[in-house]
Amino acid sequence: MHGVPDDGNDGGVIEIERRFLVAELPDDLPEPARIEQAYLTTEPVAMRVRRRDDDFYLTIKSGAGVERVEIERDLDEDEFDALWAIGTELRIEKRRHRVDLGGGNTAEVDVYAGELAGHCLVEVEFDSVDEAASFAPPAWFGREVTDDGRYTNAALASDGWPDD
Repeated sequence: MHGVPDDGNDGGVIEIERRFLVAELPDDLPEPARIEQAYLTTEPVAMRVRRRDDDFYLTIKSGAGVERVEIERDLDEDEFDALWAIGTELRIEKRRHRVDLGGGNTAEVDVYAGELAGHCLVEVEFDSVDEAASFAPPAWFGREVTDDGRYTNAALASDGWPDD
């Protein structure tokens, strides 16, 4: 995960990322990671559990836009299973393809399954706000949705894909 340590004592990290719709998926996507996540809460902070292939995580996110606080911790399988059982209504399934964009940037292309099947988002994380601001997305990226809260995974889990 890119990002910079927060100046506070809470162990938080500021995640700096931009999110885009996908205009056209590249032909040669690498093998994806399988991701399932369940939200325990979405407001005022999003708290989720995630299985990525055979790894398990608890993540707390707050804020909106390019800079957000993100705290992530590893879970063992029993901890994950206990929390997964709580988050029964707000779940997402997706395949994440990591695409090297050159210049130290990696695009994470999320191809959704389940109720969100047929939709894709791409996000790129950065080490600084200046780096994020100077990023020129490739042609296959679509409209930027970084500042549109309807396209966070928490909002997609609770509200579905936006109609626009």
